[in-house]
Amino acid sequence: MGDPQQSRWMPVLRGLPKGLLSHGAGWLASLQLPRALRPSVYRAFGRRVGVDFNEVRDPLVEYPSLQAFFTRALVEGARPIDARPDALVAPCDGAWGQAGRVEGGTLLQVKGREYRLAELIRDEPLARAMEGGHYATFYLSPRDYHRFHAPCDGFVSRAEHVPGALWPVNAIGLHGVDRLFARNERICAQWRLPGQVEAMPALCMVAVGATMVGKIRLSFDDLTSHRRGAAPRQRNYPAPGIAFERGAEWGHFEFGSTLVLIAAAEAVDLDVRPPGTPLRLGEGIGRLRAIPGNPSG
Repeated sequence: MGDPQQSRWMPVLRGLPKGLLSHGAGWLASLQLPRALRPSVYRAFGRRVGVDFNEVRDPLVEYPSLQAFFTRALVEGARPIDARPDALVAPCDGAWGQAGRVEGGTLLQVKGREYRLAELIRDEPLARAMEGGHYATFYLSPRDYHRFHAPCDGFVSRAEHVPGALWPVNAIGLHGVDRLFARNERICAQWRLPGQVEAMPALCMVAVGATMVGKIRLSFDDLTSHRRGAAPRQRNYPAPGIAFERGAEWGHFEFGSTLVLIAAAEAVDLDVRPPGTPLRLGEGIGRLRAIPGNPSG
């Protein structure tokens, strides 16, 4: 049921060595450039994709490679974090994709294509517990700030690297590849909220890889993507987990890709925006609700 204009490219896409292309792109982007060339190279690239150079924290000459420039930090105050106590904030820059309710254990990839939450996060009991909750998909482009941050105060209780394919997450992939996010390489993180006493985490965040994405890296663990021949690797952190304040960085993409946020029904009210709506790290996208059994709720 894909878009006919996109589907005609699928035979070409299927034939491409996506893994090899992605590893090659990562290698090229990581090559160290002569200091004299760095500003002109980064400015040429940035002008082409729409980078706001007023937000770049460090002098361009200090970024040794295009990859380092991709994962750049921003100047102080460039992304104010919504200060309301109950705010759920955008975890990244980018644009909204599909968002809504988890119904029948499924999420919407694009109109006409669904995929199973349990397959995405590789946790059947948690997927069942998330039934009726909210989900949101966020896309990062090459112009965007590539680091991702905590949407609220909380604790990462588990993280898992799931090897997989590297289909593109553009319109061609979304319309042409069934179960795209559940098939692509990804890192899944489970989050508990402060004071939460239930067995199941209240939030999941999934960083999804794609064609030409060099790596997904975490700020608190060496768990990473793009390990050839890798088996799934899981980390379970001692209670309460790895602590993060709202707005704190917890990982980054080398090149752009996709984040999927899933929240339990009793945890969050999400302010869903239409697909394509611009997204800025730190802006309010919903509110945290009182959680049964949570003394602070």
